[in-house]
Amino acid sequence: MQISRRGFVKLTAATLAASTVDALGFFASGEALAASVRPFKLAAATETRNTCTYCSVACGILIYSMGDRAKNARSNIIHIEGDPDHPVNRGTLCPKGSALLDVVHAPTRLQVPKYRAPGGTEFKEVTWDWALDRIARLMKDDRDKNFIAKNAQGTTVNRWITTGMLAASASSSETSYLTWKVARSFGMLVFDNQARV
Repeated sequence: MQISRRGFVKLTAATLAASTVDALGFFASGEALAASVRPFKLAAATETRNTCTYCSVACGILIYSMGDRAKNARSNIIHIEGDPDHPVNRGTLCPKGSALLDVVHAPTRLQVPKYRAPGGTEFKEVTWDWALDRIARLMKDDRDKNFIAKNAQGTTVNRWITTGMLAASASSSETSYLTWKVARSFGMLVFDNQARV
């Protein structure tokens, strides 16, 4: 085998470099590094997309929870971050949105509906079914009592002005449109959006 001086120097340099790298243990470092890395804390979490509840910007958020999502199991939210795929915020959150996890785990956070009877001084816990049925009953009674079908000139107006609706500002355009249609179908004239607050 004929080898030039230049080829000999190259072969010697390559052999020296390979033996040095092997002697220092770099060939096995990839497997050792992979074995020593902790798994990402969100790898086993369930990801849920949602909308931040604070203002009318409606930033997208990702909520990560632990739990097997069984029927009677209660999931625990462990992390909330901005949604990088959301067209509004592109993954960024304001300071209030960044603190959503603290709001979720706050001991003072209201998690069940409460009712205080007229003249009462204390709130008592009630079920969602009871609360929604009561709201629906009070709305129906008020509408039946105060609905204006015709004005003084006899023109059909179909107005209900004793009850109003305040819509959520963090809803999508489609949800806002449907909310508007529902309020108007009741005859409500008093309708506003939380974005104006």
